[in-house]
Order: sequence, then structure tokens, then C-alpha cells
Amino acid sequence: MKCRLFAAALCALPVLPVATTAFAQNCELKIGAMGPMSGGAAQWGLAMNSAAELAAAEANQEGGVKMGGKTCKVTVVPYDSKYTADGAAAGSNALAAQDIHLIIGPVGSPEATGIKPVAARNEQVAWNAAYAKNALEPKFPLMFHIAPGPAAWADAVIKRAKQVFPMKSVALIAPNDQGGTDIASVDAEAYKANGITTTEEYYQRGTTNFAPIVTRILAARPDVVDTASSPPGDAGVIVKQLRLAGFTGAIGRLGGPGTDEIIRVSGGLDVLKDFYWFETIPTGDPKVQAIDDEYKKLLGKDPVGGTAVWADLPAARMTLKAVSIAGTDDAKAVAAALRTLPVEDPNIGKGYWGGKKQFGIAQELQFPFGIGIIKDGKNLGVERQEPKPE
Repeated sequence: MKCRLFAAALCALPVLPVATTAFAQNCELKIGAMGPMSGGAAQWGLAMNSAAELAAAEANQEGGVKMGGKTCKVTVVPYDSKYTADGAAAGSNALAAQDIHLIIGPVGSPEATGIKPVAARNEQVAWNAAYAKNALEPKFPLMFHIAPGPAAWADAVIKRAKQVFPMKSVALIAPNDQGGTDIASVDAEAYKANGITTTEEYYQRGTTNFAPIVTRILAARPDVVDTASSPPGDAGVIVKQLRLAGFTGAIGRLGGPGTDEIIRVSGGLDVLKDFYWFETIPTGDPKVQAIDDEYKKLLGKDPVGGTAVWADLPAARMTLKAVSIAGTDDAKAVAAALRTLPVEDPNIGKGYWGGKKQFGIAQELQFPFGIGIIKDGKNLGVERQEPKPE
């Protein structure tokens, strides 16, 4: 698998280079990039790293980041947190040992649970992308959130999917940890609110053979199967095994980006056939797609991580902008500067600070998002949806 080979090489490098210009001697700003960079969720962690790389390259092209009267080069230090709480906690400590106070990531709910108290002790700003019910908490004011969870968008996705794929029942599949249960349970409530009967199936993270779950699903005969927050690699295998077992209904995904990887692992559009999904940002927008061209121009290679790179990029860009405003990489000063910034991105557009209603702290980026549809093996694209301020 290309991503996994890349991840192996990535983990062997302590610091990744970015575009160069004239910088003050011995002035370097290191930022961390954290997430699962191996295993079934590798696409999400590699996307975090690619987003951090691009933001660093853009800053360096503009002359670097101003700190303490100097112009500093930005470099990225990746850490594979393996989608576990222990991995994220260890990553926070490992990055702190390198005097790194700013982290783009981690990704999943287990990682968010693990990093919050440790990053607080280490005085690190971190941006998690988890859909956990407690992804943010007022007692951890240095934690920021890359995008809202399904409580904010599941209803819109389900209503659009019902227009294309009539459904009266759905079976949800997700891992049996916080990264699965928090999301699938919220998805289930959203389906029920739309008059759809739901059942939930959970599996041990790391499972590769989903035959027992597929057998139970086929026996229950749901109209739709939703892979919820299953990592893209897992979801692709689930789709493949469902289709091989004879399931002909639509398949949904109310749990995060990764459609390109699901298509690849499952065997292509002809296998996936009927599919609907949530995208963190409107990926059909040419300005959003131009991010990949910018990455290749500045770094001389393609980004790794699919559309998740685009969704993670604003957090990385805003963090470096906050450093320039604060004039330091001190976490508390950077967090204070972040809170003053408008939510806007040159590629994605304008959004809002949210999270106060759900978490009690308004440190969540709410940008336009997308709803994707594949019908009869044809990708109909991703429809843009505007966020509503709280």
C-alpha cells in the first residue's frame, strides 16, 4: 500500500524539509504533525502531516514566521500516534522533549482523549479532528477543533441521501471504542429523527475479516449500511465484503473523509455502486482542489491523505498566522491570538468559530462542508453546504 510505504519512510525522518528562503541564523520554529500514519486510518494521519507541510512551505516562501524580532524557518516534525490514546499521549511528550509547543493533530477520538491532559501539562496547542462528544472541554483551553462532528451535519446528509436512495432501515458499523461509539450513536439518533430504523454493529479495531458482521447484516436486511467512523481502509474492506456477499443496497458514510481510499480498497466505483458521504469541506470547488497544485509546486511531490489534507490545512495556516501575531510560539499566547482571528481560508472561504453550544468553548472551525453522491457507479460530485453560525 503506497500510503503505508510512505508512512514507513516518514517515521524514519525526524524533520521534513520545506521550501527555503533567507532566514535568521539559528531561528527555527518546529511544529508537530500527529495522527495515525500506519494502519487502516493512515490516510488521516498522513493528511495531517501533508497539511502541516504545506502551511510551513507557504510561510517559508513568504519569508518565514516572525518571532522575537527574528525571521524563523518553519519545519514539521511528524509523529505516528497510531489512533490510540497512549500513542497520542506519548506523542505529546515526545514533541515536548523537542521544545515543540504547537501540534496539528491528532485525528481520532481515542487520540483526543489521550492528548488533552498531557498537552495541557506540556503547554501545547493541539488541533484534534475527533468527532468525540468531548472533543473540546473548557478545562483544556489549549485544545482546538478542526471541524464539527455529526451533530452539526448528519441531519443534512441524511435528508439529501433519502432523496436519492429511499430508505426505511439502516445498519451502522463502527469500531467498538470511543472513535466509533461516539459517532455511530449520534448518527443513529439522526437517522431515527428522519424516521429510519437503526441497528448498530461494532468491531474490534484492527479487524480485517468482517464476515460475521456481514452475515448478521444480510440476515437483518437493512435498506442501507453506513460505515460511520470506520477508518477508510476498514470501510473499503467492509464494502468489498458486503458486495461479495450479495448486499445491493446503498452504502453511506457519516463519519469523515476518505472516499478515494474506500473506492480503491473496495475495488472501484462499479463495486461501490451506490454511496453517499459527508465531506469536511466542499471538495468539488476548483479553489479547494487547487491546494494539491500548490503543494506540488512548493514541495515537489503530491500530498498524501486525499481530501482530508484540504480539510486540515486551515488549522495549520491559522496556527502559523497566530504565531506571527503573538511573536512567539508560547502556547498560551498563540491560543489567545488564534481566538482573535476570523475563520477564513483563501481556498475554502469563510466560516465561523463554533463549539460553544456543544462543548462550552468556542474553539471549533466551522467551514462550508460537502455532501457526496455516487449513483449507479457514477460519481455525481460533492454538493456545497453552508454552515450556520451558532
